Amino acid sequence: MRLLKRRDFLKAAGLGAAASISPLRSLAFAKKKPNIVLILADDMGFSDLGCYGSEIHTPNLDALAADGLRFTRFYNAARCCPTRASLLTGLYPHQTGVGRMAADLGFPAYRGFLNDRCLTIAEALKQAGYASYMSGKWHLGENRRHWPVKRGFDRYFGLLSGACSYWELLPGRKMAFDDQPWRPDPDDKSFYMTDAFTDHAIDFLDQHQNKQRPFFLYLAYTAPHWPLHAWPEDIARYRGKYMIGWDELRRRRHKRMIELGIVDAKWPLSPRHEKVPPWDSVKDKDTQDLRMAVYAAMIDRMDQNIGRVVDQLKKMNEIENTLILFLSDNGACHVMVNRGKQGILPGPKGGFWGYDYPWANASNTPLRMFKQYAHEGGISTPLIVHWPDVIKNRNSLTNQPGHIIDIMATCLDVAGIRYPKKMKGKKLIPLEGKSLLPIFKGKQREPHDVLYWEHVGNRAVRKGDWKLVSTKNTDWSLYNMREDRTELHDLGDKYPQKANELLALYKKWTKKCGVLPLAVIEKHKARRKKK
Repeated sequence: MRLLKRRDFLKAAGLGAAASISPLRSLAFAKKKPNIVLILADDMGFSDLGCYGSEIHTPNLDALAADGLRFTRFYNAARCCPTRASLLTGLYPHQTGVGRMAADLGFPAYRGFLNDRCLTIAEALKQAGYASYMSGKWHLGENRRHWPVKRGFDRYFGLLSGACSYWELLPGRKMAFDDQPWRPDPDDKSFYMTDAFTDHAIDFLDQHQNKQRPFFLYLAYTAPHWPLHAWPEDIARYRGKYMIGWDELRRRRHKRMIELGIVDAKWPLSPRHEKVPPWDSVKDKDTQDLRMAVYAAMIDRMDQNIGRVVDQLKKMNEIENTLILFLSDNGACHVMVNRGKQGILPGPKGGFWGYDYPWANASNTPLRMFKQYAHEGGISTPLIVHWPDVIKNRNSLTNQPGHIIDIMATCLDVAGIRYPKKMKGKKLIPLEGKSLLPIFKGKQREPHDVLYWEHVGNRAVRKGDWKLVSTKNTDWSLYNMREDRTELHDLGDKYPQKANELLALYKKWTKKCGVLPLAVIEKHKARRKKK
């Protein structure tokens, strides 16, 4: 096979001069570049998968883990919009314009949609000739100019908005199919959001014409985010299973996580959250059992659908050459929601329930706190990596820390391209993430020097084993992550110099990224509300 000069190869592949192809990829028509399938769960806790210690039936994800790699210390950005922004761009949320949620607050870091200083994975992979498909929750701008097809995706189906019914499109929520608004047929009794996302993802793959062209699929489920909606047959598998209560469930999961090597035995189970009563004191145990049963059923159904995607990849003979990544956008959600029709329990259409502090506390076993917070329970996610062509040490664990900003860098590395300096004449913010590929290959990666978090005033900074963290309007606490990942022993008074060092780094980062004090944002919001 003739080795082309780099410029001739780029021209033959239809790529611009900005693309940078690694020497290993410079053979014309050599083995196709790896496909990438990125799967994101919504509001799923750290211990909610079977391969991470759960009793929930997740055989398809467990099988991917058994044939691949699991991360035990991987971080997200604490909440849906910020995590999605970081996931797709390799930047911290504020750098992309999504420092808070979907509302446009007028400040550069708080626009509620991806700005023109960042690049999505889909936009970047076009440099390497990838086709890009997305199915699922977007939540990065509902206006047409911010839709996925405007940010590099060739095809799109899904929910542009945040949380919605699984059975219907609620007023005020938006869905789209490619570049057109879409809504489910109200008479279609078979529609269920998780199934629909998968149906279209599989259709996109099935319609992928050029078999030599690699593809990127981003499948972003809303499961198991509230409202608690699930098929009756899925709920039935779990009904009664949670009559043991959240206290016993946490003990059992913690024990199993230690056995699996997910957590260190020296990290004790964090105390029951102060807003969670002892199970023995609960009067209506049956309703509580139902809430958790529906939540489990939603994860079960998501796993069933992921199995369908894997089957499609096998049907296409692409499973060996496909990098599959699965993770969650934040920790379990403690917010109690009940705004459905009176008298309708969790599960069917018309109900609109959350599962509250107690079960969220169990989902995040053994960690503290929840979604939105920068404590470990808010920012820790399972990460399963499956890639038979590369991962040779199957059913392995890594405790090397990683962050959601690393996903973009990893995709670029896998595709053999570099992050460009400009897009459409605009200077891009330099990439913050670092590739995870060395870890996939069983090597030690050069770690991040420092990692940062901020969301609605909850904030943290981690350097090495040390983490400084606080909830909004409270003092900082210092923890050693190697010795105390459940964050039970504040060492701030013992090591004030270390705390001050991390605080100085955090303040410098906030200036760099445009992070504003919570008081400034709240005052601005109040002023706009009066107008």
